[in-house]
Amino acid sequence: MSKHSLSQRARELREQLNEHNYRYYILNDPAISDREYDALWDELVGIEREHPELDEPDSPTHRVSSDLTTAFPTVTHVRPMLSLSNTYSAEEVHEFDRRVRERLGEEPYRYVCELKIDGVAVSLIYQDGVLRTGATRGNGEQGDDITANIRTIRSIPLRARQVEYHHRRISSFEVRGEVYMAKSDFEAMNAERELAGEKIFANPRNSTAGTLKMLDPKIVARRPLATFLYYLEADDVQLESHAENLKLLHDLGFPTNPHRRICTSAEEVVAFCTEWEEKRDTLPYEIDGVVVKVDSLRQQEKLGTISRSPRWAIAVKFEARTAQTLLNGITLQVGRLGTVTPVAELTPVFLAGSTISRATLHNADFIAERDIRVGDTVLIEKGGDVIPKVNEVVMSLRPGDAEPFEFPTTCPCPLHTRLHRPEGEANYYCEHAECPWQIRGRIQHFASRAALDIEGLGEKVVDQLVTLGWLGNYADIYDLHNHRDELAALERWGEKSADNLLAGIEASKERPYGRVLFGLGIRHVGATVAKTLAQEFHTIELLLNASVEELTAVNEIGPRIAESVVRFFSDSGNRDLIERLRTAGLTMHGPEKPKVRDGDSPFSGKTFVLTGTLPSYTREEASALIEERGGKVSASVSKKTSYVLAGADAGSKLAKAETLGVAVIDEETFRGMLEAADGV
Repeated sequence: MSKHSLSQRARELREQLNEHNYRYYILNDPAISDREYDALWDELVGIEREHPELDEPDSPTHRVSSDLTTAFPTVTHVRPMLSLSNTYSAEEVHEFDRRVRERLGEEPYRYVCELKIDGVAVSLIYQDGVLRTGATRGNGEQGDDITANIRTIRSIPLRARQVEYHHRRISSFEVRGEVYMAKSDFEAMNAERELAGEKIFANPRNSTAGTLKMLDPKIVARRPLATFLYYLEADDVQLESHAENLKLLHDLGFPTNPHRRICTSAEEVVAFCTEWEEKRDTLPYEIDGVVVKVDSLRQQEKLGTISRSPRWAIAVKFEARTAQTLLNGITLQVGRLGTVTPVAELTPVFLAGSTISRATLHNADFIAERDIRVGDTVLIEKGGDVIPKVNEVVMSLRPGDAEPFEFPTTCPCPLHTRLHRPEGEANYYCEHAECPWQIRGRIQHFASRAALDIEGLGEKVVDQLVTLGWLGNYADIYDLHNHRDELAALERWGEKSADNLLAGIEASKERPYGRVLFGLGIRHVGATVAKTLAQEFHTIELLLNASVEELTAVNEIGPRIAESVVRFFSDSGNRDLIERLRTAGLTMHGPEKPKVRDGDSPFSGKTFVLTGTLPSYTREEASALIEERGGKVSASVSKKTSYVLAGADAGSKLAKAETLGVAVIDEETFRGMLEAADGV
């Protein structure tokens, strides 16, 4: 290539890499695979190395990566958070080992192999054993201060356990790790979001990244975030070994991944990687490779780093689990709330341990944006137990007669109801209450584990009983005892199966009021909102007659939820179903919330901050007692704070309260306030 062509190509590569960094780190919407990104990176590095005169000071090769969001204060990392070089083959592992061996000379060395969690990297700073700062990786030099969000993750200790190393206490230190979301938690959260009419996340990593970028810690606290820590750097002691550090992290109270191995050769490293690439689906969380590190910290320092990554560590990436197949058709499926989802009907292809013949296409916008057409050859992806999805179209293989897909205007059910797309929403809906597909979905939801938890009433059984005409709504479940003998006579049933199902139905009558509300399937009312409604309106009669104004007066209940609740209970058919459930014996009431006497309660209008460990109450219990009596609970101390309730090992909040002159109370005083509020 000519000098001009090389210069132009280098400029194109920089633009592409910057764009992909932005999509990955800021938008959480990567457009290419890790391997494709690495190929672009390596090409640019090669041009700049061979032709230094073409190098530019703003090239992405001169920094670790990514831009910063402007939503949080910026934190400068004490030590750069470097990224790892990626490898994809046994040959590349052996080449890495050769470079390590040559640089260390005659010194013996060993590796620590750990699973590469597909999450979001964070740095945590502890001073005097107390968490002071939590930050994202950012561009490696600077990250976003997300301390308030980090504090909501229960697996991260706010105060570390006391640990000594060589007779010196580890007191001030930095730890790093990955925040992630378990597969089952991710699926449950997506189900909640779908119920609320919100956009669902594509995968656990995207949901984790999006959560950590939220500005409201209260919302973050409700997300099921978890973490594994893998790095320790202490100011108080001279650490020696990465393997030892992992043990010290565990002793300090941090979660560390148990699946790791010390290896003394490249062959052992490759064997560990092969083992976990085959076993990755057995894990409850996503991994995308194995991280290999030289164990000795002294040797790590000797090996050093290059501009982008350390010479003493690599990431052995697993191949993306994708497959290529034909899109034979696009059909529609209807959920319990009438949500219409397009589904790709595929030529069956084996992927990630199972044969895939269908994959989600999300919504009409997804199809239009990617110009997906029947007859296309498409790439599909499956991550763990996440639903298979169509990633992209192989345009070079598109047949000449492929027509753009037009989204149907009527429901595919026998009623052929006209579909409706509300303004501002991505989904189409079938709004006919007797749509048979919705009926199945509503009954399945009612019987699900998070709702009434009726053992034996799964998807296939619901489909069978709806087809037989025995179930037309969820209230019919409690009349199935009238079909006991007919159930037992069905193929593959028998006496025991029929009795087990009926026993599961009977047991569901003991489920608490909040779960019954969730099971009703009110749009925008997830499990958390249902629990809140059950606490605020402790009988079904109160909720049946609640107005939009009364509902929106409740914390966390907005106009959209309130209107949906009122609309649901104003429907005479829904009221009839509730009455049938009550007659069947389901729980339609909960404990009454204590009434607060305006002006009399020492909690009324007061803001409390809790710190330390109380002898008789958990943090959640104390918060509930305060809120039930008209008070508010805040996460931080300010001049507006009324009281700081301090227990054992109270930290910086106590010190700040004393500085600001905020009243500090102990549990004994708190108990007296409770008695005064309750008129004891």
